[in-house]
This record gives sequence, C-alpha cells and structure tokens, in this order.
Amino acid sequence: MKNYRELQQLLLSIDGRGYSAYKGLRGEYDFGKYILSIDHIQSDPFAPPSKARIILSKKEAGFPEKFLDSKYKITAVSDFLTRTFSHSIKNFNGTPNTKKLSTFLSIDTCGQEMLERTSIVVNHDNIEARFEVELPASGRRIRGKSAAGIFSDVLPKIVNSSLLFKNIDKFKLKKQVELILDQEYIRQQLNERKLAAFIANGSILPRENGISDRPLRDESAVPFSSPKSLEIELSLPNHGSIRGMGIPEGITLIVGGGYHGKSTLLKSLELGIYNHIPDDGREYVITRRDAVKIRAEDGRRVEKVNISPFINNLPNNKDTLRFSTDNASGSTSQAANVMEALECGTRLLLIDEDTSATNFMIRDGRMQKLVSKDKEPITPFIDKVRQLYNQYNVSTILIVGGSGDYFDVADHIIMMDEYVPKEVTGQAKKIANSAGYQREKSDSAIFGDITSRIPLRSSFTRTRRSFKIKAKGKHTVLYGKSSIDLSALEQLTDSSQTNCIAVMLGFISSKMVDDRMSISQIADMLFEQIGKIGLDSISPYSGHPGNLALPRKYELCAAVNRYRRLKIK
Repeated sequence: MKNYRELQQLLLSIDGRGYSAYKGLRGEYDFGKYILSIDHIQSDPFAPPSKARIILSKKEAGFPEKFLDSKYKITAVSDFLTRTFSHSIKNFNGTPNTKKLSTFLSIDTCGQEMLERTSIVVNHDNIEARFEVELPASGRRIRGKSAAGIFSDVLPKIVNSSLLFKNIDKFKLKKQVELILDQEYIRQQLNERKLAAFIANGSILPRENGISDRPLRDESAVPFSSPKSLEIELSLPNHGSIRGMGIPEGITLIVGGGYHGKSTLLKSLELGIYNHIPDDGREYVITRRDAVKIRAEDGRRVEKVNISPFINNLPNNKDTLRFSTDNASGSTSQAANVMEALECGTRLLLIDEDTSATNFMIRDGRMQKLVSKDKEPITPFIDKVRQLYNQYNVSTILIVGGSGDYFDVADHIIMMDEYVPKEVTGQAKKIANSAGYQREKSDSAIFGDITSRIPLRSSFTRTRRSFKIKAKGKHTVLYGKSSIDLSALEQLTDSSQTNCIAVMLGFISSKMVDDRMSISQIADMLFEQIGKIGLDSISPYSGHPGNLALPRKYELCAAVNRYRRLKIK
C-alpha cells in the first residue's frame, strides 16, 4: 500500500499529461488516520465521476458502541454521516482555492427519509465513506496540482469534520438515533393495536411547494390535530408520551371538499412507510411498512395476472384468470395493480379517487339499472373492498370526493375541513341509510383468489456482452433496450432506490430466476440475503456501490411486473 506522499508525487508527475494517465491512480493509499481507496477512474473529463472510498477504523472514528448496536441505529448513523459529509463538501471553510476544489467532490444525496444506503457503510471493523470525485482537467489535459489539492488538503479536512465522532454535532446525532427507535416502536405498536397508521398531533403535513418535500414553514401550515374519537396515546422509549390519530384496520374513507387537505393527508400516509428525519414535520406519521399506493396506469403491460375478482366475461372470451395485455386500460391496469400488490403480500391499500379509473371504483344505482349486470364485466372495487378485508385481512384507506356510496362499506369516515380532520362516521351512515335512490349491493361473500406467478428465466436472457441494466433518474430503468417505466410507483422516493432496483434486477436475472419460484418468493429471498449480508452482496460494482438506497419488496416486484419482456410460466 502506498502512502499519501506517493499519491501527491504521482499527481504532480502527471500534471499536463493526457487524461488517461489518471488510470495509474487506482489503488489504496495510507493517510495515517484513514485509507483512501481509489476504485474507479473515469475514462475522460466528461464521463461519470471517478469513485473512491475513505476507510476509517471504528476505533479511529470514535463512535460509542451504543450508537451502533442495532440495525436501526446504524441506519440512522449512516444517514446522519452521509448528510454531514455532503454538508462539509458544500460548506467547506477553507481558503478560496480549496473551497473551489471541494466542488469536485460529491456523495449520495439524501431526502427527507432515513433510508438504508451504501454511501456510508458501518461494518464490524470500519466505517466507509463512498464518494465520487471529478478528476480535474483543462480540456483533456490533467490538472495534477488541483487533484493533489483535493486529496491532500480538501479531503482530509472533510473527513476530519464529518466522520470523527469528536467533531460532529453529537446532540443532533443522538436526536436522530433516538427518533428512529421511537418510529420503529410506533410501527410495532400498529401491529399490536391493529392499526393501519398513526399521525401525531402537531405534525406538519403540507410541503413548501409542489416540487419540494420539505415542510411548509409559514402560518398557513395547520398542525395536525386528531379527532377525539380516534385519538390514542403512546409512550415512546425516548420522546415519552405522544398523542395522535390511530387509523384502525378495516376500511377508512377520507372525504371533504377540494383543497381541504385530503390528498396531503394521503401523501403523508404513503410516505409514512419510511422513517423521516427530525424536523421534517412528518417524523411521527407512521404507516404499516407493507402499505401500497394503488392507481390506474393506462398503457402499462400486464403479464398473466389473475384479475378475475374484478373483471370477468370480457368480449371475445379473453382470459382474466391469466390476463395479459401490452396496453392496459384504466380499469384493467388498476385491477392488475391491486392483484400484484396482493400477490406480494400487502395488507394495506392506499387509493385516491382522483388517480383511479372511475368504472373500476364505482357503478352507481342509475348505471346499474341502465346497464344490466350480465353486460358489465367489471365488478367495481366498492363491491370487493369489504370481502378483501374479511377474507384476507387487507385494509384500505381511500380518498373519496364524489361517491357517497362508499359510506355503506366504510368502518371509519374522516372529513378534512380546512386541514382539520373530523370523524363523521355516524353522520355519513345516517345519510347512507336514508331514503333515496340506492345502488344494488353485491351478493358475493368472497373476494376471489390471489394467484402467485412464476417468471420464466428466458424473460431475462442477455443477448450480448454489452448488455446493461441501469437506472435513468428516479422513474426509469433501462433493461438492455427495454425501458421499465416506474413513474406510477408513487412511494418510490429516491433515485438511489431506482439505482438499487436496477442492481437487483441484474442480480435476480443472473442468479435467482429458475422457473420454479414466484415473483414474491424471489423478492423475499433477495431481501433475506441483503438483510444478512448487506447491499454490497448483490452489487456488481467492486468496492464502491455508493449510490444505492434500499427500496421495498413492493417496488422491486412492481418493476419486474412492468418489464415488457416478462414471461410467466
């Protein structure tokens, strides 16, 4: 292993040479307190940045073991250190020259959620910071002196300020670690108390604007306040007593006028599957981790999905037990989305009427009279939601703004009134039972079958050596020449999760598809391996998979289902 002086001499010796001379930098360098590993060198100044790691012994880093003795604590610490490292890069307080040099460095960007990432990895002996560096050049000529400044001056100061326990904000770190433990405690309480979700009083649900995930800070942000009828109290391990709205399992409607906070509430519940950072406003909005947001998705491909609980007797005798299409309609796509989520094991569906297919959700009494039952292949969701809960214990939280017929099947009805929730179940039930033109209710007592599907290995054949699977932003995975559209997966929150899905698809296709296991079983096996060995175990990037964030099983399965070359046994 070389030392840092040899690295500096090497960089000075190649100053002014062609860019390819940077390739000689690969390897490990001893900086005394830490090791710098340069794992990948970019091919030219315009290629994706070079990849490197700081490897710091846990003893040198000095973190007390009490911060690192559980999986959730390590997630919180890794998240905190990633943010601190990034902040140190952006706000480096050096000379004007070195401050400019710091802009060549970057680390994975974090949002409002605490995700399991590969940017900072804590293992048995070390803490690794995995970052990228744009090796400086003038045209295609190496700026060796500038590169030496990055590695010998800027980087050591960033490491010193962001990876050593003695120099970081210990109060903020402690707060974040305690918060994640409280969040997981609430999530455990959801199961014990048979709740679908919890929203703490005082939570700030609105975001500052339509493209930002940060909390709205002005006086228009109404703090959440639970209706007394749904209010519960929890005693958290660190925060202490906290009160808020517990949404019971079953069928819950969210109603109210336009712009009164219905969608804001549902959006918070969608992302309540993740733990949020302190001061996000939604740090105590906790939803079952297996909740899946469902919407219509016109044009998506569907491969042999059993949509028969919702759709039967299609014209031309099209099979709905193994329904396939290259261009799904609103209703068939939403039916497939529900069934695929159930196939993967969800026990909570989140649905917004605004993003749903109307004919999938409801057929009112007048339409039932005009179009007879034997002429309508769709059994709407309203006629299946109760059976779904009774037969499979799958709850539903549903925004309804235009159909009071759902009052009949709901267990709880919450009305948003200027961002203030009010339980109106009794009032809504009286309206539902009053005289008037009512729809004919389904006489079926069962939901129907949920069918597991087995993907064929031939679906994932790589046809040439240059075949690549890679993410393109947050909403697209390129699988060879096929494009997998993930834009309808509203709970996918970070482009690093999409990077991880691309890596997972590559690992699955090369090592796990065997024409015997279902999509759900493959995903379970993969996540079991990650839980035991870590995300590095599935990455093809030797030494530096630094831009991965763990998605859920449901988004991975959704990506497989949207792969247009998927073949089912």
